[in-house]
Amino acid sequence: MDVTDLKVVDAVARHGSMNKAASELNTVQSNVSARIRSLEDELGVTLFQRSARGVQVTPAGRRILPFAARLSRLLSDASCAARDDGHPKGVFEIGTLETTLALRLPRLIAKFAKAYPEVRPVIRTGTTCSLIQGVIDCKLEGAFVVGPVNHPELLSEQAFREELVLVTSCTIDTLDAVAAVDNLKTVVFRIGCSYRQRLDSLLANLGILAPEPLEFGSIEAIIACVSAGVGVTLLPRGVVANALHEGLVNVHELAPDIADVETVFVRRLDGYFSSALSTFLDSVRLDGVAQVAIPHPAVHQGA
Repeated sequence: MDVTDLKVVDAVARHGSMNKAASELNTVQSNVSARIRSLEDELGVTLFQRSARGVQVTPAGRRILPFAARLSRLLSDASCAARDDGHPKGVFEIGTLETTLALRLPRLIAKFAKAYPEVRPVIRTGTTCSLIQGVIDCKLEGAFVVGPVNHPELLSEQAFREELVLVTSCTIDTLDAVAAVDNLKTVVFRIGCSYRQRLDSLLANLGILAPEPLEFGSIEAIIACVSAGVGVTLLPRGVVANALHEGLVNVHELAPDIADVETVFVRRLDGYFSSALSTFLDSVRLDGVAQVAIPHPAVHQGA
């Protein structure tokens, strides 16, 4: 097995097609098929199940994929390290929560881009679980996620602190009123979102067990549905400040064990730490955002 073998396995797995993988690798399908067959013979396992509709990764193939991603990242890191003279430049790719992107990063990225025009940040969004896995699998250089994060392969440092609030329609004035709603629904991000888990715990404490979740992919859609009375959600106070000011929603303060949450930045212990990413994280630390509470109007106190 060599580097090229792993690159071929990774391409075939991502595309689910020998032909598409060949196009990406600038070769012909017969070469890709032969490479896969040779590797399967060498390892004594089947990496892909072939069918008329394409190929599917077997459990053995899935076990190889993380090594392919790590090796690809290692080669890229080596190339970048050779060219990194300490002056921030080039691309760095990180992940973030939707809420952190909306609330914290735009001003920081704009300020950083102005100071370092030779750097191009690439930002991917996802849930805490998916972003952590992306860092572990070397698909991201790092990510802003809900902490704490304890993983033997990751470094973690606090970036921001947030206060979560329960967000409801304007017809709900207290937490007791939430418990009285028939067929209550939660309006949330997809599975893997830490806020969603906290919301379930909060509602369980109110005697509301396993409400039906409605999953959305954007903050705007979640707030719009809550405003329309579709359900309730849990979000950082700053994210819903405008909707509250416009009278679209009510927000309810919560006990610190539910409300207080830290956003941390995680990266691999063995990952290459470029000058560009290092300088960006310095700007996050120096900005002082993590230490400054966001001003907010008065809110309804939860009973």
